[in-house]
Amino acid sequence: MTWTVRSPATKEVIGTLEETNGEQIHEMYASAAQAFASWSGLPISERIRFLRKVRLQIIEELDQIVKVISDSTGKVSVEALTTEVMTVVDSISHIEKRAAAALKTKRVKTPLTFIGKRSYIEYKPRGTVLVISPWNFPFQLSMIPIVEALAAGNAVILKPSEVTPLVGRLIEKLFTQAGFPAGLLQVAHGGKELGAALVKGKPDFIHFTGSVRTGKIIQTEAAKQLIPTLLELGGKDPMIVCADANLERAVQGALWGGFTNSGQVCMSVERVYVDQSVYQEFVDRLVEAAQHLRQGTAADSDIGSMTFPQQTAIIKEHVTEALDKGATLLAGDHPDKWEEDQMFIKPMILTNVNHGMAVMQEETFGPVLPIMAFETEEEAVALANDTRFGLNASIWTADLERGKQIVSRLITGNAVINDVIITVANPYLPYGGAKEGGIGAYHGDVGMQGFCVQTAVMVDKGRRKKEVNWFPYEGKYELFVRLIRSFWGENRNWRGFLAAYRQLLKKEPRK
Repeated sequence: MTWTVRSPATKEVIGTLEETNGEQIHEMYASAAQAFASWSGLPISERIRFLRKVRLQIIEELDQIVKVISDSTGKVSVEALTTEVMTVVDSISHIEKRAAAALKTKRVKTPLTFIGKRSYIEYKPRGTVLVISPWNFPFQLSMIPIVEALAAGNAVILKPSEVTPLVGRLIEKLFTQAGFPAGLLQVAHGGKELGAALVKGKPDFIHFTGSVRTGKIIQTEAAKQLIPTLLELGGKDPMIVCADANLERAVQGALWGGFTNSGQVCMSVERVYVDQSVYQEFVDRLVEAAQHLRQGTAADSDIGSMTFPQQTAIIKEHVTEALDKGATLLAGDHPDKWEEDQMFIKPMILTNVNHGMAVMQEETFGPVLPIMAFETEEEAVALANDTRFGLNASIWTADLERGKQIVSRLITGNAVINDVIITVANPYLPYGGAKEGGIGAYHGDVGMQGFCVQTAVMVDKGRRKKEVNWFPYEGKYELFVRLIRSFWGENRNWRGFLAAYRQLLKKEPRK
């Protein structure tokens, strides 16, 4: 089936695409298995050579990539360039430098009780990895798991969002132009039915980024086949502004953290808690700053359109409910004034909100900043933790030690002090969530290692006839008691330990 793709910002047709039918899935997995057989046998240096080629291909096609992303999502060009393309090329560059060390067989210590043996961990690719990516950052959130999986030696099948399919086709083209082997990266285009069919096709690993609801469905289906998964899900990320914070910086941080990509970021600032003593000043400055943001499709616009029409309905529902319950709208348009198919939503600032409102509990995923005052640090931490999500948080204070102490009390996979969102763009840090923020993490060394089977190995030279813990057990109990007490007791007794160990060695098998 052919479907027509339109820009969410202009409604203009930007391309057409052929949907992948269910009959092709078996063939795709067969091709992936064949490609994996040769790719996994290549040395890491050779895999990295290919990844370098795709990085340089991205640089070569920079303007065209930005255009496809911007046309497909409605985000402004600067954001397409910085939050998508720049993050991806930096991540590939990081993998080029770190892959050999991260995936190298690692020798680890062996306890003295296993004297004469040595231990190591070997990282082996899993096979075929299924990457299911979202529409809000269709390039970044597809490319990074793809290149991590490929660096580790896997083959990949990508199922991009049906909302932004042209970005998926662009990714496929980039890898083809970079000369990657046929079947190593394949792109399947379609909706949730295709995604479900791909999961049932029994990949060796699933990397999913998207909603909590869909993540739970995938996890349930994967569990039936014991397929390991990595889930990057939702966020309702808090921002805590202390009395001693640099208010101008905090205001600008809230502005960008809440409204970048029209708030369609899982790590967006979705809740703001401000110390009562500076609350009104913060709110006044934020409302004033919001008036200067430019929205549209021009090169100098700050905020673009929404990407997914259905998301505007959720935003409308959250804001309308909050206003009906007594919240105050200080910036933006009342949802009653929106046009039926409106995709450009002016940034909204809400006060007089509370945790009985969906806008403070559920992921809004739009340009909405609800703000509450707090009186004590304990109250701020309790409010920040009062959520089923745990993806990201930010703390704003001049006292960095205080900021670190607050971070230590927050249940979150990521945190930033005096900034927002940026941990996801640091390729040296793992990225993952707590609670319904997700399961597992990628990025950093752990990202590449997560796409591997980690085999723990112990080696003995095989020269001794037997081990002390083997049969028979006759006469060994008291000797093991002496050994344990000598080695792990309050004061280590080396003489007692060695004496017990030597006597255990002397015990002969029954004839």
